[in-house]
Amino acid sequence: MDMLTRIPVREQDPKVRAKNFEEVCLGYNQEEAQIEATRCLKCKNAKCITGCPVSIDIPGFIREVEAGNIEEAYHVISQYSALPAVCGRVCPQESQCEERCIRGIKGEPVSIGKLERFVADWARENGIQPKAAEVKNGKKVAVIGSGPAGLTCAGDLAKLGYDVTIFEALHEAGGVLTYGIPEFRLPKDTVVQSEIENVKVLGVKIETNVVIGKSTTVDELLEDEGFDAVFIGSGAGLPKFMGIPGENANGVFSANEYLTRNNLMKAFDVSYDTPIVAGKKVAVVGGGNVAMDAARTALRLGAEVHIVYRRSESELPARVEEVHHAKEEGIIFDLLTNPKEILVDEKGWVKGMTCVKMDLGEPDASGRRRPVEVPGSEFELELDTVIMSLGTSPNPLISSTTHGLDINKYKCIIADEEKGQTSKEGVYAGGDAVTGAATVILAMGAGKAAAKGIDEYLTNK
Repeated sequence: MDMLTRIPVREQDPKVRAKNFEEVCLGYNQEEAQIEATRCLKCKNAKCITGCPVSIDIPGFIREVEAGNIEEAYHVISQYSALPAVCGRVCPQESQCEERCIRGIKGEPVSIGKLERFVADWARENGIQPKAAEVKNGKKVAVIGSGPAGLTCAGDLAKLGYDVTIFEALHEAGGVLTYGIPEFRLPKDTVVQSEIENVKVLGVKIETNVVIGKSTTVDELLEDEGFDAVFIGSGAGLPKFMGIPGENANGVFSANEYLTRNNLMKAFDVSYDTPIVAGKKVAVVGGGNVAMDAARTALRLGAEVHIVYRRSESELPARVEEVHHAKEEGIIFDLLTNPKEILVDEKGWVKGMTCVKMDLGEPDASGRRRPVEVPGSEFELELDTVIMSLGTSPNPLISSTTHGLDINKYKCIIADEEKGQTSKEGVYAGGDAVTGAATVILAMGAGKAAAKGIDEYLTNK
């Protein structure tokens, strides 16, 4: 075998998968994983670890895979990450661990993400679970939100012996893993549910349908409910819109709402009676991973789908793999194109969208070239559904009901990066509630940092 090229990963055929919600990427089998593991150079000062937001001992777990000790590989990963089957699927490894891989200087980097996924899936299929703490320390911590930040913080604290309760606003745990990322990238019943079960195995309690800021407040948790510290991992669930005419028409969704209806209400399953407008001609405005998710979901519900993005392909914020999959499935990319107005019929429903062509001018503050309208280049797209995927910001419900909690102008909670500490004693925060919309793994890194911060605070208190 050629040590410079990675073992390819099997995928569902694009023509077949464009009509189902089953997972696109099929992952490695044990033989493929063991061969891929031999490509790892087992570096002494492994750069890949510095590229991982939760600092997994990557050469350590890969060494076990190579030797065929898959259970041991799982326990190595579990010391650092509560969600390996999730991260193996949705982490942008190509810009993190794999980007720093020494093997990648001359050839292709080791497929670290696919190996992590293999180990986590093998552990699930063989009933291997993480190890709970032997001794409890008698201290109680409340975690708000059961997304990647909350699950990670809760798992880490439980391993240290804390009594942890997660409060989740929706009726199912998982946050963005459950309602945001589609089934074909992250299967819910197998992958997400079993990782949540693993956090419960560590002793974490999860209470759903509790909206902090309504049912109870952060202050009440600390003062009346006997919690010694609180971690806020409530995410960024408030969608942004463009503010163009026609945006209030029926048939205009935020990507957030569209994906939530699909995932939590199982719109992708014919046997469920879910109120969703499938749409025959759909435009998704935006170019991030969420835009790809919404577009590929609409396609699977039977629509012709256009991605409308105001910059060119090289500026698309989405992962290269996501763009590649979307193209393979037949999604049309209208690049250097910006919406001006959503056209509405006499019954108040979307009938189309006026767009204008763009040119890239000088770089703006973000370092990307600023899109400028091309005069006289307006044209109309005929549509029945528009999905706005322009990012999200944190919902101000928690910050507005918590005394002494500082936020910035974007309504994000201000928290120290190393320990997650906020302006209020005993209250920590991390993930999208602090940074605004980012990635699953960065939220996990923040949950991990805050668990350490809370442990230090309560140990010294």
